[in-house]
Amino acid sequence: MKKNLIQKYNVPGPRYTSYPTVPYWNELLFSKDLWVETLKRSFNESNSTEGISLYIHLPFCESLCTFCGCNKRITKNHNVEHPYIEALLKEWDLYCELLEKKPVIKEIHLGGGTPTFFSSEHLEKLIHGILSKAKKAPKYEFSFEGHPNNTTKSQLQSLYGLGFRRVSFGVQDYSETVQNAIHRIQPFHNVAKVTFWAKEIGYTSIGHDIIFGLPFQKLEDVVDTIEKTKSLHPDRLAFYSYAHVPWIKGNGQRGFKDSDIPKDEEKRQLYEVGKNLLSKNGYHEIGMDHFALEEDSLFESFKNKTLHRNFMGYSSSKTQLMVGLGVSSISDSWYSFAQNVKTIEEYYECIQKEELPVYRGHILTSEDLIIRQHILNLMCQFQTSWKNEDTYFEELPEVIAQLEEMQKDGLITIKNQKITVLEAGKPFVRNICMAFDLLLKRKAPETALFSMTV
Repeated sequence: MKKNLIQKYNVPGPRYTSYPTVPYWNELLFSKDLWVETLKRSFNESNSTEGISLYIHLPFCESLCTFCGCNKRITKNHNVEHPYIEALLKEWDLYCELLEKKPVIKEIHLGGGTPTFFSSEHLEKLIHGILSKAKKAPKYEFSFEGHPNNTTKSQLQSLYGLGFRRVSFGVQDYSETVQNAIHRIQPFHNVAKVTFWAKEIGYTSIGHDIIFGLPFQKLEDVVDTIEKTKSLHPDRLAFYSYAHVPWIKGNGQRGFKDSDIPKDEEKRQLYEVGKNLLSKNGYHEIGMDHFALEEDSLFESFKNKTLHRNFMGYSSSKTQLMVGLGVSSISDSWYSFAQNVKTIEEYYECIQKEELPVYRGHILTSEDLIIRQHILNLMCQFQTSWKNEDTYFEELPEVIAQLEEMQKDGLITIKNQKITVLEAGKPFVRNICMAFDLLLKRKAPETALFSMTV
């Protein structure tokens, strides 16, 4: 990759799990009543055709990983499990009462925190409770995030029995130096054990999450991590860029200095070498930061142009409505976003009052909806088009003028009212999407909001 391109395009930018991005939500025009209105509209439009998605946030962790920017609560007290599961099921009850018809669930994802902090019994109680008021879609996909240090065979077996077929294990990096810096001591043996258990039980999609750009990480660390990963042959991989956002309250990114983190050309080399190694071992690049074997559903959906992206990341199954349950979860009705309160205490208080724990959100304008689709197209298909009126917006000519610079740099082609991201442009897809981000252009951030794009 050309050095000058890295210097030119390495700027702070969103990862576009949504548009508008959270810092640009218009909270003044949002209300719970409007959220419920769009929720019902989206549910009625999509429940019988594609079903809905559920994202369930399980925030507890036994120890703090200092690379993590997620919402979590650190505790070794497992007495917190029962009241939290009860609250989740009460929140689900509130939604089911609003939706009137029985929901058809196409997708459930358990995220965290550490979902495998919870016992098999509590995970079973949660899923049984969810499904007691819903039906499974014919081609449903249930998935969860597992911590290799505490995922048990019993948990894997229990969730498999409930219909889960996909699991992703957080690997990050196998270097002891890196693991010490990010407070994630996790031997290869632990990852191998849970991976083989999942294969033995019958999981059809096993994923590993790897991060490049971590503190003290060297090129040989990335190579070693991918070589070890190759030996376990997971079906898909997330190969993420470490998002250094120490200004976000409570994210735990401490214990190392900015100077300890690979930057610019050094960081990009970690990605390029890692990507080439993955490609040599049969993994195909899917969207941004994701790779999959040909037999995995993520590759199939990318090939068939049905890949979807939302607050859960990439998904092989698209739903118009995603309901987020639990502390800090974000829901998406396509027409609006709604986020739950961020502390467990506030969450419990809302549930006890039988109130939806939503505290902020955004109602999408007609312009938002068009731009959102363009960004989704670029993120999922590496192309987008404005050949019909539904995909045109007033400031599109200015956007195209800005993108022409990227065409000169060999990142994209603009032809016949269509943008195609070239191979050289894939590492810069966030920058390409930023050209469409009118809200970001109209009001540049005055303080740090986003991680660097490279």
